[in-house]
Amino acid sequence: MAIAQEFEQCFVDITTSCPYGLKRKSVYHQAVFSSLNSETMADFLGLGYRRNGNCMYSMRCPGCNGCVPIRIRPQEFRPNRNQKRVWRKNSGITVGVAPLTMTKENLALLDRFLHVRFPEGKSTADSYYTGFFITSIAHCFEFRYRIGDKLLGVAIVDGSEKFLNAVYFSFDPDEGWRSPGTLNILYLIDFCRNHRIEFLYLGYWIKEVKAMCYKAAFKPHELYIDGRWQRIG
Repeated sequence: MAIAQEFEQCFVDITTSCPYGLKRKSVYHQAVFSSLNSETMADFLGLGYRRNGNCMYSMRCPGCNGCVPIRIRPQEFRPNRNQKRVWRKNSGITVGVAPLTMTKENLALLDRFLHVRFPEGKSTADSYYTGFFITSIAHCFEFRYRIGDKLLGVAIVDGSEKFLNAVYFSFDPDEGWRSPGTLNILYLIDFCRNHRIEFLYLGYWIKEVKAMCYKAAFKPHELYIDGRWQRIG
């Protein structure tokens, strides 16, 4: 692909431990940019790259191809029975779209989510926003889910007229019975349909990581395998 060749000289390989807790080494093929236009961002996403702050990266781990980029064409999506049930039981939730901001409410929710989901982790909500979410290379914003005045969840997304890129989603651990992860994807799909956005990128699907498996239930979807997107379902 032309976009990969154009920027390849900017990329380096960084070796670290697996960010998903698997007992193996990970290699990030990454580059930091001061600016990217939406078309270039769309091209990178179309090649299976992800964004972390101002960094674009893909995983090139030795002996492992577990991180599989997954995306949905919202106009083709058909909900299954469980997804319809999740949508119905959350009919009282309201959703607002807002600029990406480090409000005390957002930070408190994310800190609580991280403490429950990753009790041994050392990352804080502040470090996630400053090091992971905030960017100058993408148009990044938030979807805020509420039950009355209570904040249920926050989805961080990059967006353009061609794509939505789901960066991160955190939610109140006490509201897990609502299946908020599924609800968030359903709402993002609905948003894309209403705005005629062609692709919704969901990050990685990792078969060995239980927390990632629910993404594959959204069908049809496409997986980026062997350098091309392959339709599943």
